[in-house]
Amino acid sequence: MSNIYAFNILDKKGNTVSLSDYKGQVLLIVNTATRCGFTPQYEEIEALYEKYTARGFNILDFPCNQFGNQAPESDEEITQFCQLNYKTKFPQFKKVEVNGPNADKLFVYLKEQQGFKGFDPEHKIGKILIEMLSKADPNYDKNPDIKWNFTKFLIDKNGNVVARFEPTANTAEIDTYIEKLLAQ
Repeated sequence: MSNIYAFNILDKKGNTVSLSDYKGQVLLIVNTATRCGFTPQYEEIEALYEKYTARGFNILDFPCNQFGNQAPESDEEITQFCQLNYKTKFPQFKKVEVNGPNADKLFVYLKEQQGFKGFDPEHKIGKILIEMLSKADPNYDKNPDIKWNFTKFLIDKNGNVVARFEPTANTAEIDTYIEKLLAQ
């Protein structure tokens, strides 16, 4: 596949949505969780959405319960939580798996296009993740799997995966990338 537009995804009600519906937009695709140390990032990504949505930017949110059982709620409960606590307005889709044999095909593709970028060791949670994942697998950083919640993939207006941001990445860096892509 040459871009993300070949994929279909499920909205939170189970309806099929073609990613070709997003042609011409800059997208940030994120796997999220409601009970994670990174959950406050909902506020930051909502701010990006509000800042750029009128210019052709969108966020596609995919809750995932694969990391520490941190998104155990139903799709509807997750949406209510996000809207109530973080005032999110961007589209939220059906809960997915991002790694393993049942990984959503979109996320398999995203990982093939952009491998793991490493955690910021200066970030307080980054240090914890590096230590935890290193103990489980000393070579954890060599495979493209998503390592934790709030991993973000940036898609250009042509459906190409142009960047990956790990959960410890600074939102200001993502903002700069979005601004450049929207200006193209």
